[in-house]
Amino acid sequence: MSKDHIEYDASHIQVLEGLEAIRKRPGMYVGSDGERGLHQLVFEVADRAVNEVLAGRAGAVDVTLTADGSVRVADDGPALPAEEADALLCRLPAGRRHAGRHVVALGLGGTGLCVANALSSRLTTELRHDGVRVLREYERGEEVTPPAPAGPASGTGTMITFRPDPEIFGTAAYAFDVLADRFRELAFLNRALDVTLTDRRTAAEPRSERFRFPDGAREFVAFLGAGAGAPVHPEVFGFEREVPAMGGTVEVALRWHDSPGERVLSFANSSPTPDGGTHAEGLRQGLAAAVGAFAGARVPPPSAEPGSAAFGVGEGLVAVVSVKLDRPEFRGVAHAVLGGPASVRGGVAEAVREELGARFARDRETAAAVVGRLLRGSRRA
Repeated sequence: MSKDHIEYDASHIQVLEGLEAIRKRPGMYVGSDGERGLHQLVFEVADRAVNEVLAGRAGAVDVTLTADGSVRVADDGPALPAEEADALLCRLPAGRRHAGRHVVALGLGGTGLCVANALSSRLTTELRHDGVRVLREYERGEEVTPPAPAGPASGTGTMITFRPDPEIFGTAAYAFDVLADRFRELAFLNRALDVTLTDRRTAAEPRSERFRFPDGAREFVAFLGAGAGAPVHPEVFGFEREVPAMGGTVEVALRWHDSPGERVLSFANSSPTPDGGTHAEGLRQGLAAAVGAFAGARVPPPSAEPGSAAFGVGEGLVAVVSVKLDRPEFRGVAHAVLGGPASVRGGVAEAVREELGARFARDRETAAAVVGRLLRGSRRA
């Protein structure tokens, strides 16, 4: 050991508390101090409003990128009580929130409003209730204007406007399409959701998109398959059902196309699982069972590994599998893979086998078209 070794004791430890910790290490809470972090701020603020809609307490969420660089998130549900607003804006939760099946978590850690407050040069809340507008203002997480009436109001709702701190994010800017992709995805996965995203940053006509999809995952698959070649069957097949054995619900939508490759997206409690997991494995097992039962020996049997080239049911497939679980279990800190008990894999597989098998029994023309498509794909392989 070198004689010039560095002494290290308790005096070298820096203890950061509350919002100070967020400002010191923003990447730990929103992923980066650049564009990605800006997008996460929007999602953290929108998280609460989205869940108000899904709970039936609000009708819609409006997200606006304003001309001065701020972001405004508004909903028409009951206004936040003052005490709850103070807690959400000023106190860091004790740990990561693990959402049950009825709660959507948009942000990285579910830490929500306090992160946006700490990383904003200015944040304003407007609460509308009992015919009155109540405003409250913060700068870099510190209250500068206590709650104060600001005139009459019609209806109820909560509006939060924040401007990301340039000391943290520099000149990074929001990408409308990135925000739109995530809100669109959430609306596909949650039929009750109604979100409008508007960009007013330029003097030209504002750009605005509304995301509301009453047909859920079926519309998602139609959207994903727009450039996937001619469909083998005209209608998107889909279903949603409760699976008590796995403690949740599964929604599946799919369509085969006359094009190579496959595109299968999986989600757990509305969060993307890009590396799959037990729900994606269950989807493939159920598809193989349903197709195999109809086709018999004409379709090559699946290999032991669902991702291998011999697993023929994926050829030309565009599909979405979404599970909503009371207690989701993920592998790794990135939550990219759904783990959990075998009941998730088995529950999804059984539901797909039964639902798709029943569809094939009712519509043998569609079943024959699918089998023919898979046979052509297996011969090319």
